[in-house]
Amino acid sequence: MNISDKIYIAGHRGMVGSAIMRKLIKEGFTNIIAKTSSELDLKQQQGVNDFFEKEKPDYVFVAAAKVGGIMANNTYKAEFLYDNLMIEANIIHASYKNNVKKLLFLGSSCIYPKLAPQPLKEEYLLSGLLEPTNEPYAIAKIAGIKLCEYYREQYGCNYISAMPTNLYGPNDNYDLQTSHVLPALIHKFHLAKINHSLSVALWGSGSPKREFLYADDLANACFYLMQNYNEKQFVNIGTGEDLTIHELASLIKNIVGYKGEIIWDRTKPDGTPRKLMDVSKIHSLGWTHEIGLEEGIKKAYEDFLSENVG
Repeated sequence: MNISDKIYIAGHRGMVGSAIMRKLIKEGFTNIIAKTSSELDLKQQQGVNDFFEKEKPDYVFVAAAKVGGIMANNTYKAEFLYDNLMIEANIIHASYKNNVKKLLFLGSSCIYPKLAPQPLKEEYLLSGLLEPTNEPYAIAKIAGIKLCEYYREQYGCNYISAMPTNLYGPNDNYDLQTSHVLPALIHKFHLAKINHSLSVALWGSGSPKREFLYADDLANACFYLMQNYNEKQFVNIGTGEDLTIHELASLIKNIVGYKGEIIWDRTKPDGTPRKLMDVSKIHSLGWTHEIGLEEGIKKAYEDFLSENVG
């Protein structure tokens, strides 16, 4: 990418898209296109086609998606599948029709089979059954990967895909009904702290292990891949380190300053037992993360407080 190139970030107001925008601006890029969902509904093919025909972006980052935690995924299965299929298909096809030079599609670690060997290598895709609690989202993301692969194969498009691990950071979703585990824990412990609650009830046993990457580290990785990577195989992005949800909860509890008790509700689902990314491929390409988990959670809590979420 050159400084003068026109770059479209789909999902620029979300956690990932806003991090990519911050990175591009930091690197001196000014010709950045961004549209809110009210200005451009990415689920509507004609509107997306018209937008691409008018703007003719050189590079595209696909960071737009309908996302959520276990509860949201289980409740809105059809929406998660339909919305994400439409968003990615419309953007990828419009990019092809309008001669976009390069596109980066962002997926998720949930694409991997529930019981895949750990750590998760890129070649484990489609080697087993998915985790039922987020299957619709995973299927949509797998379809996006395959669209990029097949548009490359059939049309010669330079479309690449990256699969981030669990993300957190500025502009995260802290809604207790729809958020992922880390921001939900920040919100729960904050509420318990200000309400002087004696205990906080959390889903499951606390035994599943998860890996977490700060959003600005992901943005750095996306920028690096857009500049340096041009292969068919998608690339995992993560830290290569994980911890139990129990350990995560204790860490967040301490950072927030909550003094009460944690109660684990074992009648609720745990989800996938473990999701640790094998990041040897991206390490071999020359990228590694910079922000540690404790430092990142402190930054995330500051972001949460700055948004005045009650």
